[in-house]
Amino acid sequence: MVKFKLYSPPKEGKEIKLKDKKLIVPDNPIIPFITGDGIGPDIMKVAKTVIDSAVEKAYSGQKKIAWYEIYAGGLAQEKFNELIPEDTFEAIKHYHVALKGPLATPVGKGHRSLNVTLRIVLDLYACVRPIRYFQGAPSPVKHPERMDMVIFRENTEDVYSGIEWKQGSKEVKQVIDYLNSNMGTKIKADSGIGIKNISVEGTKRLVRKALDYAISQNRRSVTFVHKGNIMKFTEGAFRNWGYEVAKEEYGDYTITEEELFEKYSGTQPKDKIIIKDRIADAMFQLVLTRPEEYDILAMPNLNGDYFSDACVAQVGGLGLAPSSNISDDIFIFEASHGTAPKYANQNKVNPGSLILTGGMMLNTIGFKEAEDLILKGIGKTIAQKTVTYDLERQMEGAAKLSTSEFGEKIIENM
Repeated sequence: MVKFKLYSPPKEGKEIKLKDKKLIVPDNPIIPFITGDGIGPDIMKVAKTVIDSAVEKAYSGQKKIAWYEIYAGGLAQEKFNELIPEDTFEAIKHYHVALKGPLATPVGKGHRSLNVTLRIVLDLYACVRPIRYFQGAPSPVKHPERMDMVIFRENTEDVYSGIEWKQGSKEVKQVIDYLNSNMGTKIKADSGIGIKNISVEGTKRLVRKALDYAISQNRRSVTFVHKGNIMKFTEGAFRNWGYEVAKEEYGDYTITEEELFEKYSGTQPKDKIIIKDRIADAMFQLVLTRPEEYDILAMPNLNGDYFSDACVAQVGGLGLAPSSNISDDIFIFEASHGTAPKYANQNKVNPGSLILTGGMMLNTIGFKEAEDLILKGIGKTIAQKTVTYDLERQMEGAAKLSTSEFGEKIIENM
């Protein structure tokens, strides 16, 4: 039994174990959850209710989630006078799987992103975001049903790694003086500086995750999205190292686009995954005009942030965007949107992102039948045009539901 300094141990459920990099899940797994800031309490309450109902319906009471609340953000500050207690990290490490609401991050001042802190401290190196269309959801494109992608975003490097020096500081002056004096640069003295770091290790482990997923889910292609024509030794290297992994470690499963035409006359073998790469700005155009040609996208951190939002805008917006941040032994499932503080405690916002994220979590722990019920319930609810305000205002003839009413309708439609 794990011992905590601040938290009481859970009273119900059994621990998820890890053996040979695989989760060993009991019928009543302990799942820690972080409520989150802003709209977090509204959507977490509904998401847990929907998840519990799906598990109950799928397994007739034979399986059940044992929820265990842990803390980060505003609630942690109120309760323990710190934004992320050490017990939170320890609980996630110990129980392996957690569900998380959105956490607030000040812009341009204050504390560093708590989301990024969790990812870096726990080495959650892959952000995984499936993007699918539910029939009837509002979309700005003509054929949103063609979008069926999974984005694998590297999580710990790139400009998000937080290596920065503030304009006017003693440290930034040292960096600028050194670079201008020793490296031949001509950086303006009144600049702020940030370092973009991309490593072989960070790149290759992300690409392995993407390829393992593609193989296990019978996906047809993996595309590296980069700006390597300009940033040759960071994003260009990401592309090159990705190809190395595919060839050297997954050669039995993969072919390049060149090989597709040279060896297979352009016809993809059923047992091969095509490895592609695209320049990031061109790819923004392609996900709009030819999304059906792309399946799994693997990319550095900042690109992944941009593309996740751009792609999900085509299928209904962030309210329908699930997300997870994972390593080889820790899996945090979280809403992909922010805290929306102006809507806090109004029972108004769309809980779909966190509910779908809960579905991802259920699939990961082997409760796939419960995830299928969630997908069915959300799909039918949207098709009936009974939705929250963000979707209702874009759908002709739709009925507007509150956060809790939307959850109840999903359960009814499972």
